[in-house]
Amino acid sequence: MNAMIHHAPKWIGAGALGLMLATSVQADHHEMKADIVDTAVEAGQFETLVAAVKAAGLVETLKGEGPFTVFAPTDEAFAALPAGTVDDLLKPENSETLTSVLTYHVVPGKIMAEDAMAADSATTVQGQDLTITTMDGQVMINEATVLQADIEASNGVIHVIDGVLMPE
Repeated sequence: MNAMIHHAPKWIGAGALGLMLATSVQADHHEMKADIVDTAVEAGQFETLVAAVKAAGLVETLKGEGPFTVFAPTDEAFAALPAGTVDDLLKPENSETLTSVLTYHVVPGKIMAEDAMAADSATTVQGQDLTITTMDGQVMINEATVLQADIEASNGVIHVIDGVLMPE
């Protein structure tokens, strides 16, 4: 599958790109890169996301060939949701809703920061589009800010965001 990226005007600031690239993380050059799931586990700041991926039965999918682009909310992003939201999403009877929320954070294809910044939206695995904007040197995915970009994995890339994206 190819990522569906919708391009924005070419005037998007190079300063934001520099900021994103300056904060990118590179895997150890002496080892093979881990897949998206293992990379998230090793990072230690995505425990809620990893638990949700397991509860939704998406581990094997995200360990698959891909490539995938994952906009990964931090544990703090999940903690900022209204009380009880995460617990409700993790209940077996809400697995369809949980899957919808999680797949709304995944775009088919490997979209690096430079490509994302040149776009104004991207179509998710869930089917709806994410809005991509750049303001004051910050890249926004819907209402969430990209905190760290271009964390490469063997089957895609992770961009860390400070909010949980909710589909309509």
